[in-house]
Amino acid sequence: MTKTWMIYGANGYSGELIAREAKRRGMSPVLAGRNADAVSALAGELDLEWTSFDLSSVDAISRSIAGYDLILHCAGPFSATARPMLSACLVSQVSYLDITGEIPVFEYAKSLNDDARRANIVICPGVGFDVIPTDCLALRLKLELPDATELTLGFDADGGLSPGTAKTALESIAKGLWVRRDGQLLRTGLNSVRREIDFGRGKRPAMAISWGDVSTAHHTTGIANITTYASQTEEMRKAVFWLGLLAPLLKIGPILRFLQRRIESTVVGPDRQARDQNTTYLWGEVSNPHSDRVTARMTTEDSYTLTGAGSLAVVDHLLTTSEQQTGYYTPATLMGYELVERLPNSSPMQVKRHFLPARDDV
Repeated sequence: MTKTWMIYGANGYSGELIAREAKRRGMSPVLAGRNADAVSALAGELDLEWTSFDLSSVDAISRSIAGYDLILHCAGPFSATARPMLSACLVSQVSYLDITGEIPVFEYAKSLNDDARRANIVICPGVGFDVIPTDCLALRLKLELPDATELTLGFDADGGLSPGTAKTALESIAKGLWVRRDGQLLRTGLNSVRREIDFGRGKRPAMAISWGDVSTAHHTTGIANITTYASQTEEMRKAVFWLGLLAPLLKIGPILRFLQRRIESTVVGPDRQARDQNTTYLWGEVSNPHSDRVTARMTTEDSYTLTGAGSLAVVDHLLTTSEQQTGYYTPATLMGYELVERLPNSSPMQVKRHFLPARDDV
């Protein structure tokens, strides 16, 4: 029996990229979103079916998605949209994927593991750039050093932000920096954790960020101490400094919503030429109490291009696999660390071990 699936938020920046790539591959998603005019126009261009509904009522969403096998949710900000869509997927027994990078969304999705098993569905958020490549690095590093107690991940990426990513980043700044210590999620000051990292093209300044792996990598690896970094230019350092000063204002709902509307009307994501020229450098490191370390590096396509390829790889897996999988997953626990290496233009992981001489444990 042919399985049916939907891209919700198909008219957004990433949703449209994914819809176009799906069509190029001969896939036939139903396109959906809140803006009927925009969704119908894209569906007409791609010769795909479409529908339109908002996310204000779980019952209405459930009726709209009933009968589908899978939803790829691309409509942010996910802090507002993930809960109703997840609730509807549980009611209608439809597997759920999304491209979020928001830690509270990952934590909430993980809390639904037992519900998803009872509904016989898969819940796997973060099937884009956040968090496929770093999640896969994390799992590979854990396998290389099973007694690791510290995990550090990071990336060095060129290119601009989509409107959705920029809005989410603004919301994240208002809440401060997430890290994981002794298994617990903790907040600390924005721009308070910095270091230099060689992501693969020489050492660069890097700042800790609230990347999704602070949540997901703990589930994937069981490692209790996790910090995530991004490379930082001088311009970024200055911008984060000033935004940090404005963070108290960003906690005021009307001000945050006003700025997010401004982003929506003024920010455009990188165009095709820019995406084709961008390379992303990824790095990770684990260590154990004996000071043994393992590092790994790799490169991938532009982050938005990878989001398209990665999300569709997970969609294809769920639509075609005969393996019985239900409950909450991260991308690496669902498909293995090799997932990212199978994506177009991804390099193999380069793993290096830094072990101390053998110890006398007697």
